[in-house]
Amino acid sequence: MRTFKGVHSGRRHVNGIRRHIGSVIITFLLIAFLLLLDSLIFKIIDYAIHQSISTTHDSTEIENTGAGRLDNVTSSVQMYERLLNLASISLAEKEITHESSKYWEESSPHLSRWKPCSGTKMSKGFRREKVKNNTGFIVVSANGGLNQQRVAVCNAVAVASLLNASLVIPKFLYSNVWNDPSQFGDLYQEDHFMNSLIDDVDIVKELPHKFQSLDMEAIGSLVTDADLSKEAKPEEYIRNILPILLRNRVVHFLGFANRLGFDPLSSELQRLRCKCNFHALKFVPKIQEVASLLIRRIRKNSTSRSALNEQLLGNFQPTLPSKENNKVHSKYLALHLRFEVDMVAYSMCEFGGGEHERRELQAYREAHFPLLIERVKKSKATSPSELREMGKCPLTPEEAALFLAGLGFSRDTYIYLAGSHIYRGKSHMHPLTSLYPNIVSKEDLLSQSELAPFMNFSSQLAALDFIACATADVFAITDSGSQLSSLVSGLRTYYGGGAAPTLTPNKKRLASILSRNKTIKWGNFEEKIRKMTEESQRVRIRAFGRNIYRQPRCKECMCKLQ
Repeated sequence: MRTFKGVHSGRRHVNGIRRHIGSVIITFLLIAFLLLLDSLIFKIIDYAIHQSISTTHDSTEIENTGAGRLDNVTSSVQMYERLLNLASISLAEKEITHESSKYWEESSPHLSRWKPCSGTKMSKGFRREKVKNNTGFIVVSANGGLNQQRVAVCNAVAVASLLNASLVIPKFLYSNVWNDPSQFGDLYQEDHFMNSLIDDVDIVKELPHKFQSLDMEAIGSLVTDADLSKEAKPEEYIRNILPILLRNRVVHFLGFANRLGFDPLSSELQRLRCKCNFHALKFVPKIQEVASLLIRRIRKNSTSRSALNEQLLGNFQPTLPSKENNKVHSKYLALHLRFEVDMVAYSMCEFGGGEHERRELQAYREAHFPLLIERVKKSKATSPSELREMGKCPLTPEEAALFLAGLGFSRDTYIYLAGSHIYRGKSHMHPLTSLYPNIVSKEDLLSQSELAPFMNFSSQLAALDFIACATADVFAITDSGSQLSSLVSGLRTYYGGGAAPTLTPNKKRLASILSRNKTIKWGNFEEKIRKMTEESQRVRIRAFGRNIYRQPRCKECMCKLQ
């Protein structure tokens, strides 16, 4: 009997073990099946994304006008294939969960305390009874494109005030690079410009007749950039220019560009520069009207009224509909890519295009930058990889895509691309359009007849991009040194009321992060990108010597509410 009980007990034990093992095996198989199914779903999503993108991209091909022809290369130029795949998976997950980036909003609530105030009249202590011309006339011929000329105009206003002279409305030099004969009145409202500054500077439309026939060079009144230091101090103007002005009653600044420093400068001259840039320069109605049309189409006919819109669009600011017809505000991100062929070639960097790219860019340098070639020959060579580590290389569209993905912008983000002259457009743009297919430019949204009045005027076309970038919900830039990026980000700071974020990558730090392409995990990549960006978004008061058009948070430009 005892033997029977022992055998029976042993069998029950064995059967229990078998049932336990069977449960473990079933559980293991179930987990393996779920992991396999998860992997399969992501592969299907990833495949669907790339298929959708290929179709979209083929139908909205971007021209490579920088190289002077359509880029027929269908292969994508990629430098970070692994990270792009991780970004694609991450964006697919966000599409399922409807997760939104927090970078649609400014990071600091303190920004709203800063308000515009350089447009006010002079304080009693500074105000003159009447602005008089005591020294003569200043004539300025500004070179460069739209943004360089804008800076030159505001600097000229400050110089005229400094020398107590009358300023003739500036002329714009024709450039073979820009191929644009536009003059001041083709871009800005002359009467508004003069009336805005009437309490500060005497401005006239034309040089008095008795001075028009003078040979400025013969009488010693022609001043070129070679005659003035870069970012010259006021003392240099008083020492070298004022005597000429008093002697001849006229001075002509030829090619006047970045020839006035930001510091040391009196508070009143700083305020005057801000007043010129942020208040006196308003685009002409022709530009405002088409820019308003462009923005309505970017926003898909939804409306957004703001101080920025009022300054840039004037009477063409969209009218708010009645409450019952009010549409949800359609957000967009404006992206300024500085990846034109001239900038790419001048950088001496490499961008993943191999030997063909190296030969093409070297040929461009030899044709357009002979002085650069000579300088490189005489100096110690810095390798393309070293230049990238130093943050000296323009960001590629691929790097811009990874930057935006790292900040959590979803795949359906509507992106306005400022300019479409991307070097070898289709091949370099493919990584960006593969992650963000909803990319549009002014050429996509405006008809040929609507663009026709601007087609031979690059500065007027640039003005449309300027306005579209300035009024965007988010402005992302790839080169903080560009004039458009500087002026637009400054305008957004000045009029944005703490609700107009600008996202700027630190190119040196970004290069370091991207160099870990083969090993870095996506979560770690996102964390580093976000930390880098948030540090650049910290509230900063303009430091000594910094560009006041880009960083207007200072007592001369803005008022801080308590």
